[in-house]
Amino acid sequence: MEKTSLSHHISRQFNEELEDIRNKVLAMGGLVEEQIENAITALVNGDTELAETVISRDYQVNALEVAIDEESIQILARRQPAAGDLRLIVAVIKTITDLERIGDQAERIGRMAIHLAEMERPKNQYSELEHLGVQVRKMLHNALDAFARMDTEAAVAVAQEDIKVDAEYDAIMRQMITFMMEDPRNVKRTLDIMWSARALERMGDHACNISEYIIYLVKGKDVRHTSLAHMEKEARD
Repeated sequence: MEKTSLSHHISRQFNEELEDIRNKVLAMGGLVEEQIENAITALVNGDTELAETVISRDYQVNALEVAIDEESIQILARRQPAAGDLRLIVAVIKTITDLERIGDQAERIGRMAIHLAEMERPKNQYSELEHLGVQVRKMLHNALDAFARMDTEAAVAVAQEDIKVDAEYDAIMRQMITFMMEDPRNVKRTLDIMWSARALERMGDHACNISEYIIYLVKGKDVRHTSLAHMEKEARD
């Protein structure tokens, strides 16, 4: 298993600054994980109060992105980091962007949950969305864990999970199209389900992006827009 650790510098303050921004990324990730869980719970249970909480807490995710971004820029300006330290700062800036976008998708699901709570609920109680939500939250959790441990093999495993998420998303979309064709009265509710499924699929894509940044951080190799096989090879080499 390929791992690395943060560089150690003569300046203890520099070490503390690097550790601080890394810890703040993980704290932001924990908040975003909670947003996903609450958004899905609100949708499945028709809990409009919880959905409103998800919507109102999105500003906290945004505020963390801004704060971490500013702190990272200050480190770049003051320390002029090189090599692994520079890659860490770059990976942090990119990771918080994807975390913020996952937060936006959770907020979107919160809004869909409010719409759906006003409609007749299906017999399966949105079990397909619940299962997809569990898979996506697990992806993000594993990506953050890989980031914390700087583990490239775990990062590749996250990308592999994205294939399953995409397949599940496609299955939900086919099912929803069939429902609309069978009964046009279900169109409004079905469209909200489809938008929610789309939001979850996008979350999976962002979690996959984070796994790519981990390989860049550890190996110094850019695996964006490449195949999974190439990503696996670069993570091993």
